[in-house]
Amino acid sequence: MHNRQALTRAVVSACLLLVSLASMAVDTLPKGLLVLDGREAPPLVLNDLDGERWDISEARGRWLFVHFWASWCGPCRKEMPTIQAIFPKFDASQLEIVLVNTAESEDVVFTFLAEVAPDLTPLVDADGSVTEQWQPRGLPSTFFVDPEGRLQYLALGGRPWDTTEYLRFLQRLVR
Repeated sequence: MHNRQALTRAVVSACLLLVSLASMAVDTLPKGLLVLDGREAPPLVLNDLDGERWDISEARGRWLFVHFWASWCGPCRKEMPTIQAIFPKFDASQLEIVLVNTAESEDVVFTFLAEVAPDLTPLVDADGSVTEQWQPRGLPSTFFVDPEGRLQYLALGGRPWDTTEYLRFLQRLVR
């Protein structure tokens, strides 16, 4: 009887520890980030401004920062320089920054990014069909896809990616 009680206490303690660790992980997420259910990321095959094809199925093995935006979106305009600022801090083999412009012409996208984020090469979703499949809850929205191709986090609205809180989050992902 004594061994059974000790085993029960140990199992309950282990479960409480796991629940505590899981809630700590969620509590340490920066403001505006949500934990997703880990489902498979939707298809994403688009061309960049140079006409190069990018396919999410070929990006396995690294974290993806999949950012949906448009130049007419005020929070997107404010956020883009912070994405430009973090771009050189992460090797693309660990964290690839994927910008998906939603339903704008290549000329508009090029002109906007030339001013605020010249090092970033966006994908162009001219007809919005890829954006429809991903169903962001507005613009900007950033999905974090794990190395196995599963949706893990979603950032809603513009985020200051170059601040300590968000940089720590990104660094934890790629470890």
